[in-house]
Amino acid sequence: MILSSLSAVEVRRRLRGPGLLIRTGPFNFRILSAIESVAQGLILLYADYPLVDDGEFIDFTVTLAPSGGLRRLWRPQVRFLYDGESPFAVLPMDHAFPLLEWAMNWCISTQAHHYLTLHAAVMEREGCAVIMPAPPGSGKSTLCAGLVNRGWRLLSDELTLISLTDGLITPLGRPVSLKNQSLAVIRNFVPRVVMNQVTHDTSKGSVSHMKVPTEHVQRLAERARPRWVIFPKYVSDAPAELTQRSKANSMLELGRNSFNYTVLGLTGFEVLSNVISVSDCFDFRYSQLEDAVAVFDNLVAKERG
Repeated sequence: MILSSLSAVEVRRRLRGPGLLIRTGPFNFRILSAIESVAQGLILLYADYPLVDDGEFIDFTVTLAPSGGLRRLWRPQVRFLYDGESPFAVLPMDHAFPLLEWAMNWCISTQAHHYLTLHAAVMEREGCAVIMPAPPGSGKSTLCAGLVNRGWRLLSDELTLISLTDGLITPLGRPVSLKNQSLAVIRNFVPRVVMNQVTHDTSKGSVSHMKVPTEHVQRLAERARPRWVIFPKYVSDAPAELTQRSKANSMLELGRNSFNYTVLGLTGFEVLSNVISVSDCFDFRYSQLEDAVAVFDNLVAKERG
């Protein structure tokens, strides 16, 4: 059973009561919230995701609740609760759905140490994955959203989950976070794109989330092998161009972009070393998404031989 099999009334009832139990990639979440924008966002963006049976193990319970006191009436705020604690600062109420997404990322990145977890987008084509770590403002998520709508399968736009045993990448497949100018870029690039309402004045600017294509959600059990590590950067008016970079430097950067590399110790080093050893590493600059897609598709064509 998937979320869209429930009526909107039933989704809201579960969120306000026992919790909405939903699976995204390898994780089961219990989400509790009486906030309307949370319900609306889940109904729109998570329609294709499987629901979890009551008897199944729940990895994370996430609660988004209004702040108490006078804040309920004057400039209401929302807080994220995990195990009875609030690890984040309270935010304006209209930030509730982005806060849910950030909270889910936080749960995984701080607790799921049975993976090596990188702060990087990751996509797949013909069984081969491209890992794209990059700092904010680099155009990573814009490029990810563009590729996802041109034949590449989304594994994640934020968290790359690498197995500690066989080095394969497990899909997470949650909605793609887009910010500021990227919103208009993707709407122009994909006229029929489905996005949640835009939230303004967050710490990241204006934010919305793009719905993942249904067929990608249906393939969340299919893992992929790492094949490329690419560090993208948007540069105005620049041609789309790959530049080879050293594996040693690429490994250092991936380590800096990992949430738990040091926590895993020797295991983390060995897993990351294996990723680099089987991957071609590049810097990539681009300005036009169509040109960028052509460069990435050419990588796959070369892989075919």
